[in-house]
Amino acid sequence: MTMMDPLIVFTYKSQHKFSSFLCVCLLMIITFIEAQSNLCRTSCGNIPINYPLGIDDGCGSPYYRHILDCSELGKLELRTPSGRYPVHSISYSDPHVLVADPYMWNCQDGDNFRPTRPFSLDTSTRFSLSPQNDYLFFNCSEDYVIVEPKPIFCERFPDRCDSSCDSASYLCRHLPECATALDRSSCCSYYPKATESLRLMLKYCASYTSVYWRTIGTSTTTDSPTSQVPEYGIRVDFDIPVTTHCLQCQDPSKGAGTCGFDTQTQNFLCLCKKGNVTSYCKDLDISEHRKASVIAGAVMGVSAAGAVGIGVGIWFVKKLRAKAPITCGVQSNENRLF
Repeated sequence: MTMMDPLIVFTYKSQHKFSSFLCVCLLMIITFIEAQSNLCRTSCGNIPINYPLGIDDGCGSPYYRHILDCSELGKLELRTPSGRYPVHSISYSDPHVLVADPYMWNCQDGDNFRPTRPFSLDTSTRFSLSPQNDYLFFNCSEDYVIVEPKPIFCERFPDRCDSSCDSASYLCRHLPECATALDRSSCCSYYPKATESLRLMLKYCASYTSVYWRTIGTSTTTDSPTSQVPEYGIRVDFDIPVTTHCLQCQDPSKGAGTCGFDTQTQNFLCLCKKGNVTSYCKDLDISEHRKASVIAGAVMGVSAAGAVGIGVGIWFVKKLRAKAPITCGVQSNENRLF
């Protein structure tokens, strides 16, 4: 029996080892490309997530990037400069997000006021505090805050009365869910125009809470107003930017893609099953962007070290010019790793 050259044996085994490694990496890349269209989650718990909002980076509109966060338990939170707040619901027909602030006063607190902090929003986003919010302040110092009942004419000319905190407001006299929660404390209603004015109010008031007016019905005639009830929480309004690109991308006749954006350039992308395009999924004239770097935060990717390994593997295989056939996914004596 003749002995084979050890160098030939080594190069033969190394060749098949690198080839099998290359097959595995290629299968990972193909799987990643096919998963791109499913990367954008459409709900968090029981709350739907639609355009322009997104909880996965590269999904929705870049105007709302990194604002919503969905925990592993399916709890949705809104990120703001003042903290993270649980989201109760999202409406897209009347675009707004309802959040709760656990630091605000609630009925269980009564006259026992806890330390609180002012709620604030990032002014660079398309979010804004809704005018349907009312703010109630408790135990304010009358040496620094103008606390007095607002005259009747304030209903017609509210701009002339915005400097005072209304001690005779409807909500102070009818606290939602707990009309008699306050025994010894004073209450007044004031709408802060900015975070700074809210911060100043809290400097001289013991606590505060936000009440929004929830619509519970629709009017059948123009003379009949919609029915609204007050509830604790903060309503945050948002805009839905309507673009031709997104409408074409979502059009079922054009492939029913998902509106997203490039995380590097923030340019529009239509996320499709076969990759990402700059127009719509059935537009065959547009070249597809299949690179893994298009969308950040993917559940699977190839590291820089792995990419270098693939490149070295391809070079090594070509250098050796293997004569034996290599079959991806099938391990035999000819292509086994060890």
